Amino acid sequence: MSSENLPTSPGRKPRVAVVFGGRSSEHAISVVTAGAVLRAIDRTKYDVLPIGITTDGRWALTADAPERMAIADRALPSVDDLAESTEGSVVLSADPTSREIVYTEPSSVPKALGEVDVVFPVLHGPYGEDGTLQGLLELAGVPYVGAGVLASAVGQDKEYMKRVFTSFGLPVGPYTVVRPREWENDPAGARRRIVDFAAEHGWPLFVKPARAGSSIGITKVVDESGLDAAVAEARRHDPKVVVESLLTGREIECGVLEFEDGPRASAPAWIPPVGDHDFYDFDAKYIDSASGVVPAPITAEQTAEVQRLAVAAFEAASCEGLVRADFFLTDGGEFVINEINTMPGFTPISMYPRMWEASGVDYPELVDRLVQAALRRPTGLR
Repeated sequence: MSSENLPTSPGRKPRVAVVFGGRSSEHAISVVTAGAVLRAIDRTKYDVLPIGITTDGRWALTADAPERMAIADRALPSVDDLAESTEGSVVLSADPTSREIVYTEPSSVPKALGEVDVVFPVLHGPYGEDGTLQGLLELAGVPYVGAGVLASAVGQDKEYMKRVFTSFGLPVGPYTVVRPREWENDPAGARRRIVDFAAEHGWPLFVKPARAGSSIGITKVVDESGLDAAVAEARRHDPKVVVESLLTGREIECGVLEFEDGPRASAPAWIPPVGDHDFYDFDAKYIDSASGVVPAPITAEQTAEVQRLAVAAFEAASCEGLVRADFFLTDGGEFVINEINTMPGFTPISMYPRMWEASGVDYPELVDRLVQAALRRPTGLR
């Protein structure tokens, strides 16, 4: 199925639906990201419709209130607190000739809210960043910001992301995968394989949910005694688990943005250790502080290399719109790709907008470029 972008009516501004929240463990960070986007988007250029997805999956009309979408006193925001109704729901038509948004409430006549020209999905994690929402939008024929179905799925799954990068000759660190049936049917065998992996690559290990982000569910394991608890914590978020060896060196990030002539890389950032945190975990990113240094204190040659690799990773995964690529610069001076994020955080302290600001693209221009890139791009096969 393929459809051309429908033109807006004469005199009507393009309508942007900012969709946020969702069913993943990154629900709150998505709400924070949406607040930042809603503050930055040019209201003289676009009509904006905020749509939140609750933790149980209901699509809801929400207050257009960015000030209520921030982390305050360590309390995390949610769509449930922003929804205009506890029962009303938003439905997107699957008819690609329509793009109609309809609002329904029990015992009420459904109300048409008009067409949407582009969706800005700022969901993180499963059921939003992983290709599921992108597939719905493709069926509906609605353009959207960011990666398509395949790239979103690849970018969400740490195993297949690494497999794709390896197939393109990009540098990836040692890892192993524990699949759901393996842990459920033969936990002793799975545990033994992880221990063998540690014997080859050394302790500590990082045990992660394969398809989660924001450093949620990650445990640093220093010996075999901590394995079961670490796997259990990862499996609370995803039944598939990735185990990675420790790479010593500096954490370097680089943003990629789609311009009219193709993807370009930003100035990179260095993520130094934060306070007492063992690694760059959830609290270090969003609660305590994000003290990334932009531009990263690396050589011009290293900057050029990490920018090259970031764009290569973007192209290898068939990404669109934007990506944040995360690397380790090892003590030996080599870059190793840790992962990509196809919808990185846009919170006030997030690294992606900070890197682009240092590269001459401020926050409002960044949001505008992403929306314009989505409007230029057809849905369907491309």
